[in-house]
Amino acid sequence: MQHSDIRWKQRFKNFEKAFMSLKEALLKQDLNELERNGLIQRFEFTIDLSWKVLKDYLEEEGFVFKQSPKETFRQAQEAGFIDYAQELIDGLDTRNDLSHDYSEEKFLKSEIILRQQVFHALEKLYLFLLSEHKK
Repeated sequence: MQHSDIRWKQRFKNFEKAFMSLKEALLKQDLNELERNGLIQRFEFTIDLSWKVLKDYLEEEGFVFKQSPKETFRQAQEAGFIDYAQELIDGLDTRNDLSHDYSEEKFLKSEIILRQQVFHALEKLYLFLLSEHKK
């Protein structure tokens, strides 16, 4: 087993934990302020790990490292591994928006994007990487 193979599989385990934690947080509707902050934190952690584990996976597959998270998602789509790069990029944009503005209005808008679009892309990525991890 190569070093990079070990690295992406270790990072996948962290991504899996973060994804499951986010999934659990999304089960609840009508969040209070503390729950909202927890959801934001879980989302930010998961979206950050999503591009990092994908970057490690692409490197294991022989691709050259891309410097930005958005380029990593685009590269994975161009290579045919995923077909939902834009949804993941929207997740990065949502994370960036939330880091600058924690207002109720911004959160509610971001929560809709997360629940209706970004979470499904993260779930697809999780399932893809899970199948690759088992090989």
